[in-house]
Formats: sequence, structure tokens, C-alpha cells
Amino acid sequence: MKARGCVTAGIVATLITLIAGHFRTTPYNNYVLLAGALLHGHTWITWPGAYIDALAYRGQHYVIEGPVPALLLLPYVAIAGTAANQTLLSAILCGVAIGAAWELGERLGLQRTVNVWLTAFLLAGTDLLWCAMLGDVWFIAHVSAAAFTLLALVELCGKRRGWLVALWAVAAAGSRFSLVLAIPVYAALLIAADPVPPSWRVDMSRMRAALLGFAGVLVGAGALYVAYNFARWGTAADIGYTSWYHQDPAGSPTGSPFRLQYAGYELWSFFVQRPDFSAAFPWIRPSYSGIALTWTSPALIYALWSRKPRAFVIAMWAATVLVALPSFLYYVNGFAQYGMRHALDFIPFLYVLMVLGARERLPVWVKVLIAYSFVASLYGVWYWNVFLRSGN
Repeated sequence: MKARGCVTAGIVATLITLIAGHFRTTPYNNYVLLAGALLHGHTWITWPGAYIDALAYRGQHYVIEGPVPALLLLPYVAIAGTAANQTLLSAILCGVAIGAAWELGERLGLQRTVNVWLTAFLLAGTDLLWCAMLGDVWFIAHVSAAAFTLLALVELCGKRRGWLVALWAVAAAGSRFSLVLAIPVYAALLIAADPVPPSWRVDMSRMRAALLGFAGVLVGAGALYVAYNFARWGTAADIGYTSWYHQDPAGSPTGSPFRLQYAGYELWSFFVQRPDFSAAFPWIRPSYSGIALTWTSPALIYALWSRKPRAFVIAMWAATVLVALPSFLYYVNGFAQYGMRHALDFIPFLYVLMVLGARERLPVWVKVLIAYSFVASLYGVWYWNVFLRSGN
């Protein structure tokens, strides 16, 4: 990325995140504990108590979330130990996400003022700022996945080096596993003929080099992932989420945590669930289980106005649907959240669609929805700081 507006946008976003979170450190620092465990040569963590979500398995406790944030924390934890502030990494990753989003806007031809509107929306009109300023294990995973997904999209709109697209894709999937479903879309875009934006005409001259680098990184990452699973579970497959589902009172003793029977609940969560209202201050009380995107980030609907280039639009919708599918079949909607945090897994693709739709102009009605999204999402930041996290 060019060291211009994207760097400024990233630094500003990082500072805003740190200020919004009052420079706190999260008590749910599972990734710090995992980084410490890896530095000591094992994958089980020293479990401090039930407030840390970790799977009890064969006499030890394990972090089931993707390990990438823990890997990023290794140098910091090697110096500071368990006193390392996980939320600091969360704020930095938020800055990376916004810097990458700014660069995407420039590469796709946005006017500067429109780029400001859209990157500000991504930061403060979605759950990104809320997740990043808290930095809890579940939330930093979303921020990390969004950051690396946006970096992959930046590379796909630039030099399209296969190995680098794969590296960013692996880092995203290693933060939130649903992002693995975007990898086939990246592969299709890599072999397309035109760089920005690509068409579906295959360029045979570049296919081999692009896909060799892409496949090489994926194979290497896959081997490491299998080794990680063997170190935890003694099997190549990742049984962490399924085992957690079997132990969770909200789950079931048998079967998969992804079931069609949960789709109705998820659809209601993502598109219908509203906050509670009270006659006493603060009048609007967000449900602890979240609020639908309809009420927190309605500006996302502008993604539907993206029309061209047709091939790129189709690719972004394909990635959106593929990545969203696990969340719409999962047994819980994210719980303990403001908004719908699982949406951050696929919002980067919707963001690109919004950028494509805004290349000529950003309609006034979209600016109104963005302004509303600011108010709604920042309300969540304020509410959680004042009423739910004021003590840490």
C-alpha cells in the first residue's frame, strides 16, 4: 500500500479505538494466555477460571478460536508475559482494517470525500469499533479477520500476487474460520485477466504463477493447521467448536453446531431483533444478545445498488453469501454483543460493493443512513462503556 491516506486513516482509527476503550485491557485475554502457552511449548492454557471460555479436554483447557491473534501477540507476550494488553493489538488491527479500506477506495476510484464517508462508516457505523475497543477474545477475532480480509481484497485490486493473497486469506481464516469459504472466490479472481476490476476471462499466461504461489501458501498453512489440531486433540480435524457445542447448555450433547433448524433464529437476529425501551434513562437498552443490522447498520443496504463491473460484483456477492452461511446456521447468534458481531465476517465484501456503487457519487439518502448508523453504533460503544465495562 502507498504510504499516503491509508496510513493516516489507519493511525486515526487506532487512536480513536484506544480512546473509545479508555486504554483498558480486557479481562477476556484468551489469546494472551494462548500465546504464553505456545511460548512454553504446549497448546493448553493455564486456565484462570470459568470467566475464560476454554474447552475442557483430557484434563486441560484449550482456546477453540482461531490462533492467528495469539501468533501476532507472541513477541509482546514474550516480553510482557500475561500482563500484555490484548486490546492494544485489537486497536492496531482495527487501524489496519481502516487503512486497507481507504486504500481499496483509492484503487477503485472513489473521490476523497466519498472515501471519508465510507471508511468512517466501516469504523463507526458497524460493529468494528465496538469489537476493537473491547478487545475480548471473541471480538478481536472478528477485527483480525476483517483486517486480513481487507488486505487480501487490496492485493486483489493491485498486483494480485497469489502468495500474498493466500497469506492474507489464511490469516483471516485463522482468525475466524468462516473466512476459509472466501478462498475459492479469491482463486477465481486471481486467474481473471484484468487487474482492477477483474473480468471472468481467464489469463492463461498468468494462471500458473498466480495459482502456484496461492496453492503453495495454502498447502503450507493447511499442514500447520493439521499439526496444531494433532497437538490439541490428537486428530487432524478441528473438533473444538463441536466439543464446545456438546458441553454448552445452549447446545446439544450430540450432533453439529451448524443446523438448518437454527436458521429462523439467526434470520430474526440479523434482520428483526430490536433493542428494548424503558421509561427510565437511558431509555434505549440494547438486548444482551444483540440488535439486528436493520437497526444498527442500515447503510449496508447500499451494497444492493452495486451493478458494475458485473464480474466483480458477482464475486463479492458470492463471497458474502459463502462466508455468511455458517453464521446463519450456527446455534447462537454471538450472544453478549451490541449489533450482530458475526456480520463482521462478511461485511468487508459488502463494503467493496458499497465502494463500487459509490464510484460515481454517494446519494444523499445513503449519507443519511450512514449518519444514522454512526449514531446507532456509537450508542453501543457508549452504552457498553458506561453500563457494562465501566469497572475495567
